[in-house]
Amino acid sequence: MGNATMFVAARIARMAHRRRTLLLLLGGLLVPIGLAAQDPIVPLQFSFSDPGARSMGFGGAFVALADDATAALANPAGLVQLVKPEISVEGRRWKYSTPFTEKGRIEGLPSGIGADTTAGLRTGRSDDTLTGLSFLSVAYPKGKWSVAFFRHELANFEFSSETQGLFGGGTNCCQTRFFDQRVTSALDFVSYGLAGAYRITESLDIGYGVTHYQSSLTAQAAMFRPDEDPVAGGLAPTSYLPERSWARQTVVGDDTNWGLIGGFLWKLSDSWRIGGVYRQAPEVGIVVETRAGEAFDPTVPPGTVLLRVELPPIEFPAVLGLGFAYRAPHGGLTVSFQWDRIEYSSIVESIGDDELAVEDAQELHLGGEYVFLHSTPVLAVRFGAWLDPDHQVRNMGDDPFIRELLPRGEDQMHYAMGLGAALRNFQIDLGVDLADTVDTVSLSAIYSF
Repeated sequence: MGNATMFVAARIARMAHRRRTLLLLLGGLLVPIGLAAQDPIVPLQFSFSDPGARSMGFGGAFVALADDATAALANPAGLVQLVKPEISVEGRRWKYSTPFTEKGRIEGLPSGIGADTTAGLRTGRSDDTLTGLSFLSVAYPKGKWSVAFFRHELANFEFSSETQGLFGGGTNCCQTRFFDQRVTSALDFVSYGLAGAYRITESLDIGYGVTHYQSSLTAQAAMFRPDEDPVAGGLAPTSYLPERSWARQTVVGDDTNWGLIGGFLWKLSDSWRIGGVYRQAPEVGIVVETRAGEAFDPTVPPGTVLLRVELPPIEFPAVLGLGFAYRAPHGGLTVSFQWDRIEYSSIVESIGDDELAVEDAQELHLGGEYVFLHSTPVLAVRFGAWLDPDHQVRNMGDDPFIRELLPRGEDQMHYAMGLGAALRNFQIDLGVDLADTVDTVSLSAIYSF
């Protein structure tokens, strides 16, 4: 192995030792602008909102209602409100538009040569549409007790990007160019759970549950050298040919573990109620492997493992929710509010890098429903909105490139609406949630017997 190759391999090892590799791999979880650096991007999207199209129409403000079979996850204390066994099923369609850094300059002015033509940073978007069975539950009430089994899709996400020409340094000298990359990633987190509820008094119900998480995270990034252009030199564009591949890095997280759920529902009066829930999230062990490409070094066969690191489990965010709901005496109008605390800081704490910072997100959800009680079937319209605060990981260290790639983010508003129709034993609901980076459509049905 040549001296240059040994230097690069040692640099990769130092980055892994400092856990910067993990920072760049997981940065996309909290950073809409992906990290086009020497390590691949693994943007992640989770669905911390409550299941069901009805809940979506409320803007996710459902913890103080929880009056159908989706309560098994939303707030298990609500299960005891059911008077008949229920089956709930939900399908969702996600349309992602995930931003990432495509090209440009972190500092300096473009030279106008080769790929170095963009002042500042240019953002691209990965557009992906996915569908899936997002929730299924079977609930069985019996007097003061109620039990339910459920399946929930916490994450269903795919991402792809192509970064070319990310520069730093001066215009005429001391150029720095990050490796051009092609990145793909996929995420699938599914939980299976058993929940129960008990009525302590006529006004207070409690709920509890246990979930088994099956977590799968896979990503691959191929890093390329620029084309051999004698005029443009190191500023030449990249053709992404196999013979120009410098290295290929893969990230695999395939884990299973358990989590707990707890909730309560307190009826203050016929019209007012308060509810709360706590849900643990999974931990996932990550394996990072880097292999040499055809252009890495002539003395190193392509596919040679340069680095393989098994990282400690990453702790994903737990959720704490608290809300209240008002139902008018005539029963037609319902208004609900919910505050959710998403513990994003647990990710940074489990990474253990003092240069990173992120605050827990304080989500605010507000929604309302009007039911036309005298129609057949009974019809309902819903509107809601919720605030998704900035929860991007940002870098506080001395490296200007990493600081620029990990800036503070922006808050994002979600706007929701929904429709519902109910017969004696069957209910169907449609919900839509619209935001800048993801639009979600939900169709769910509930059958009681």
